[in-house]
Parts: sequence; C-alpha cells; structure tokens
Amino acid sequence: MTTRHLVDPEVLPALEAFPSLQATRETLPSMRAAMDPVLKGAPVPDLPVDASEIHIPSPEGHQIRAILLRPEGLTGAVPALLHIHGGAYIIGVPEMSVPELTATAHQLGIVVLSVDYRLAPEHPFPAGIEDCYTALAYLHDNAGALGIDASRIAVMGESAGGGLAASLALLARDRGTYPLAFQLLDAPMIDDRTCVRPRNPVTGEFIFGPSDNHFGWSCLLNAEPGSPDVSPYAAAARATKLEGLPPTLIATGALDLFLDENVDYAMRLIAAGVATELQIYPGCPHGYVIAADATVSKRALADKRAALTRALAL
Repeated sequence: MTTRHLVDPEVLPALEAFPSLQATRETLPSMRAAMDPVLKGAPVPDLPVDASEIHIPSPEGHQIRAILLRPEGLTGAVPALLHIHGGAYIIGVPEMSVPELTATAHQLGIVVLSVDYRLAPEHPFPAGIEDCYTALAYLHDNAGALGIDASRIAVMGESAGGGLAASLALLARDRGTYPLAFQLLDAPMIDDRTCVRPRNPVTGEFIFGPSDNHFGWSCLLNAEPGSPDVSPYAAAARATKLEGLPPTLIATGALDLFLDENVDYAMRLIAAGVATELQIYPGCPHGYVIAADATVSKRALADKRAALTRALAL
C-alpha cells in the first residue's frame, strides 16, 4: 500500500528526492564518509551567537566532542538546552542541527550544547547514552562558568536523538544527581519492539522504513531487536515506571514509522502523572522537516520553540 496520496503536498517533493537509508554494516563507513561533509557544511544563519567546539572528558577516559552555542549579550543565569542529534543511532554529527539550534538559541536567549555521542555499531549501548549523560553532567557541574541556571536545563532530540533524550531523562531520574526541567522528544526512536510488531499500514513508507529501523536497533543493541531483556536506557519505551519524569513534549508525524510507539509513550506518561503535550502533524512521514519551507514544518518548529519558552519560563 502506498501512502503517497496522504502526504502533505508541500512536503512530498522533498521526501521523494531523499533516498532511504538502506545501510548495511559493509556500506555504513562509506555512507558516513559521503554524508559528513554535507552535514557539517550546512549554512548557519548570520546571527550574534558564539559557536565553539569543546571536548568533555568522560569517566571512561575518552573525550566527547560537543558544539556550544551562546548568544552574545546574555546576562545572569540563563536556561540551557542539551541537544542530541538524530541518525538511527548509527550516523550524524552535531553540525547537522547547528543552523536550527543557532536560531533557537538566539530567539530564546538560551545556551545550547549539542553532543557528538559515540555511534553504533562500533560503540553499541550503553556508549551513546553514557556520553549524553556526561554532557548533562558537564552543564550542571559548570553552570556557574557557563552562566546557566542548572534548575532550567532541558533535553531535546530528534529521531534516535529523541530516543537518547528519553532514555537520558530516565537515567537522570534514576541516578538522581543531574535533574532535567523538560524533555522535547521529536519523532523519538524509543521502542525496538516496533521491529517485530505488526506494522501500521500508513506509516513508514518514506525516509526511514522498517528495514532501516531494524538495522539501527540491531546496531545499537548488538543483538536482534524485540528480545525481552532490552534496557530502558537503550529503548525508553521499555521502562515500566514513568513517574517522576520531567514535563514532556512529544512531536511526531501521522505517517511516521514511530507514530504508534510515540503515542503510546505519551499516553503512558500522562497516566503516570507527567505533564505531557502530544503533537501529531497530519500528512507527515519521518523526516518531513527536510521540507523546511513547508507550512507544517514551520509550524512544528514554532511549536517546539513555544514549548521550550513555556517550560523554561522564558
């Protein structure tokens, strides 16, 4: 069944021009090599925002690269946003999101840190989530030097980055040392069991399909997805207790492969007493925001920034 007729007409041309991932362990290195210069070369808006590359020492002894964005002229202790990029847990760099994050930092007057976490399959779970936790610890431990308010730190991620953001919120809650004020989960990849469940017939046709999902989870878990012993710090939907998580926005497309797992997670958060907003954008498969000029993409971006404004009391 094709869902082409259901796609927002402003979004469809960009989706049809964008190839699906279709990666294998053999093709992944060359795919990254081809993609990285393009991702790192995305044009950044000319705004008064200082960008610097930093390296955060990890407890394991390696250095975690991150991009720090700070608008010029900030005074006092301002909120911070820890950003985690997408890429199926296997590809991507912070630079791919820096153009949007630069505008967000400028518009909202916040500090943004985007973390270059280790990727699977070379570094399967828990490497990536531990890197993200170390980045969160960095923001808290250096709040004074960074000029940020440690009580107003949010986490945001897209796709696999949304999955890591959701898992980080669980990990931060359970370790009890570095609290989060808000989690913004944009089409989060949070449930490996989607790989083995019956497919929603209108989801998963464009950009990121079932085979891509299976490959990404297999790399992250270093095992077949769907087994009974997957950690919630790898797949947040596996968590049995959601009480005590920070207020949440989950945004997803009505044609996204992750629609069902995202809606289910939102309903479970609500049932656990977590203040939760769920935004579902009609006509939108995974990755629809590549059609940046589409009306729905602009609306989704405005919705995300409005949610951060409310959550961080800006």
